[in-house]
Amino acid sequence: KLFFMKIFMVRPIFLHLHSFSADVYYRYRMSRCIYSSSNISDMVYFDNYYFNKYLFIQFDSTLGRFVGFNEYGMKLAEFWNNGTFVHEERDIGDWFCKGNAEIFDSSIIDKSVKPKVKLSSVSQAGGRHPAVLMCSAYEFYPPHIKVSWLRDGKLMTSEVTSTMEKADGDWYYQIHSELEYSPKSGEKISCMVEHASFSKPMIYDWDPSLPESERNKIAIGAFGLVLGIIISAAGLIYYKKKSTGRILVPQ
Repeated sequence: KLFFMKIFMVRPIFLHLHSFSADVYYRYRMSRCIYSSSNISDMVYFDNYYFNKYLFIQFDSTLGRFVGFNEYGMKLAEFWNNGTFVHEERDIGDWFCKGNAEIFDSSIIDKSVKPKVKLSSVSQAGGRHPAVLMCSAYEFYPPHIKVSWLRDGKLMTSEVTSTMEKADGDWYYQIHSELEYSPKSGEKISCMVEHASFSKPMIYDWDPSLPESERNKIAIGAFGLVLGIIISAAGLIYYKKKSTGRILVPQ
């Protein structure tokens, strides 16, 4: 099967089943070409081999070689790294991944829909940090998107949790990412969104001056205060009018 996408581009799956009596063993291979930049300069190629859901060997284009994850995988990696197979794998990232990515981008870019992005402050019980921010992206297509957090321009990798892309049922998708952190004076917290509809990553800065929930509380309080003043003024005017119509009789 081949699936073409912006960040998770191509995934050929080779599935081999071996059955002995009532037991079934699965061995399969999954290859991925991953990129997020518009010029495909950050293309990374992975070729993974699994046995019963366990990864035992992987080719990583950033390393340029195979890596084993168990005894059999390490022996196989040593054998493949010393043969011609490793050179073929290195070439895949150049001609296969990048070539298909260019075709994909040219065919999907005019059909993409930009996400609507919202930053908000949320409450979380039992957290290790006092502040939690949520970056939500709505109504975008295609579904593959990357949401990350920046602190004073530097990428944050810890205290971040994100959902998978969720289908809305109308060809649009949504995703939510939370950042749990301890605020510092003068810092800038930003949410960075990368999507096929953008020519470059879009950065949305958080304004800590007044969260939306607090603005709503103040607006409701101000409305109540004005309404109370109006009612009090009306009552005072009514009282004065009633008082001027009375005749005081000395006793």
